[in-house]
Amino acid sequence: MKDEQIAEILTKESEEFKKLAAEHRVLDSQAADLAGKHYLSIEEEIEKKRIQKLKLLKRDRMEELITKYRKNHSIN
Repeated sequence: MKDEQIAEILTKESEEFKKLAAEHRVLDSQAADLAGKHYLSIEEEIEKKRIQKLKLLKRDRMEELITKYRKNHSIN
């Protein structure tokens, strides 16, 4: 089973996963808004780095949940 399929299952079954996915989408949108600017102020650069770090943290936790699901359900 692919990670995307497990993610779909977890979105339905896990409140934590659903929340992480929603937060990741919001952060992705915020990052895209900043990426669309030709010039970023120092504050915006700092915010961009903060958003990137948060996105990675959310994605890492989502990957942990996918791995745990795969392990608990003996899926290769």
